[in-house]
Amino acid sequence: MLSVVTFLPLLACAVLPFLPRTVPDRACVWLWIATATADLALVTVVWAGYEPHGGMQYEQRASWIPSAGVGYHVGVDGLSLPLVALTCLLFLAVAVHSLRERRRVRPYVCLFLFLQSVSVGLFVALDLILFFVFFDLSIVGMFFVIAGWGHGERARAAALRFFLYTFTGSLALLLGFIGLYLAADPHTFDIVDLTRANPLAGRGPYAGLVLLAVGVGLAVKTPTVPFHTWLPPAHTDAPATGSAILAGVLLKMGTYGFVRIAMPLLPGSWRHYALVVVVVGAVSVVYGALVALAQTNFKRMIAYTSVNHMGYIVLAVGAAGTLAGTDARARSLAVTGAVTQMVSHGLITGALFLLSGVLHDRGRTYEMDAYSGLAAHTPRFAAVTAVAAFAGLGIPGFSGFVAEFQIFAGSLASQAVATALSVTGILITAALFLIALRRVFLGPARLPDTVPAGRVRDLRTTEALSTVPLLAAALVIGVAPRGLLDVIEPAGRTLTGLVAR
Repeated sequence: MLSVVTFLPLLACAVLPFLPRTVPDRACVWLWIATATADLALVTVVWAGYEPHGGMQYEQRASWIPSAGVGYHVGVDGLSLPLVALTCLLFLAVAVHSLRERRRVRPYVCLFLFLQSVSVGLFVALDLILFFVFFDLSIVGMFFVIAGWGHGERARAAALRFFLYTFTGSLALLLGFIGLYLAADPHTFDIVDLTRANPLAGRGPYAGLVLLAVGVGLAVKTPTVPFHTWLPPAHTDAPATGSAILAGVLLKMGTYGFVRIAMPLLPGSWRHYALVVVVVGAVSVVYGALVALAQTNFKRMIAYTSVNHMGYIVLAVGAAGTLAGTDARARSLAVTGAVTQMVSHGLITGALFLLSGVLHDRGRTYEMDAYSGLAAHTPRFAAVTAVAAFAGLGIPGFSGFVAEFQIFAGSLASQAVATALSVTGILITAALFLIALRRVFLGPARLPDTVPAGRVRDLRTTEALSTVPLLAAALVIGVAPRGLLDVIEPAGRTLTGLVAR
């Protein structure tokens, strides 16, 4: 089942170039929508059959490179299943949003189908080399999306910067994986077998170097301060659909790597350096919020809030590695909050980036100073953007509140100072979103000089269908979180038990 979920979009990608040229571009997008809908339906079936207390499920194993200890091994648990569902939902939303795309539609659709396969593949991978292959392929796919459909020459420069940064991080990650492989007896890259064996227990500096390599590779992808500098230009110059996938899915590959690989495979080193991880997380929270507050570019502002929100996740996983001054329940709560935050950020920030694309479509600029009083011309667009902004700042009733509450509650016992500093990030985020809403939607009506007021359209049907369901999902999680938490919490308890070994 998981192999079908993983490779169904890739199969559609392989078929698409062979369709006759007489097939219209819009039909290609509809093929993408049908594929994404089928994939989401399959994930729903997997979710319905998943047993929360059953550990790793739907596993499939096959020999791949046996002489090197590499196999095709996939499966899901409570840490990965929510991210697989998020990936399929977000790609479906982006497919619907792309119905109005007119530029080189076939390669555009092929790239996103390819990205969907490698994204799902990474979240179900249970072999380090398989994880690495999908990790690297996601970089390649997003490079071409940014360079080919971004905003001119700057997009190509941003794509190159994105590729060089993240590819360098992936090389560090590969070195860490090889270090784990060499320490295991017998040699293997299988994550389940390595978790059971704990091959670096008591290995001191060697284990620390492996964690450094793995940690740097994942931190670049997340990204955390100081490895974040590729993110704002990549987001600003990418198409809105590319930004939604980059923020909603690809950034989660880094944070997911922490809970799937770094914590269970290197528990001793994770505990030893947990304070460093906490400091990096707290700095990312405050720095990301402060720099976002200073932005005049709407899309760049959202990009920096991603640094802020990823910082909460890093803070939580660092606190989960601190045994002193806390208990297993608090550590499990921090991990559950971290995974919930991954889902919440994907939904809300994905919607915000798609809405930033609506703003650019209307005025051909992301600069907030070019707009004023837009609510008078586009009331539906203003309302949906306001809902997304309030969801992004973590008010009760949305998924962000559930996630951040768990993160703070789980981290406070062992990391009171870092947690208290991180709480200020919520206040700064509230200020920046309220300022952005006031600049763009309130006050006297003003539009860019190139846009006649009478020709500004409100939110189109396809734009509403791609953003409102994401916000509705965030609302459902915020109001009734048990359906999600019942899946995550048992896996979170298992993970904290492995870290405490």
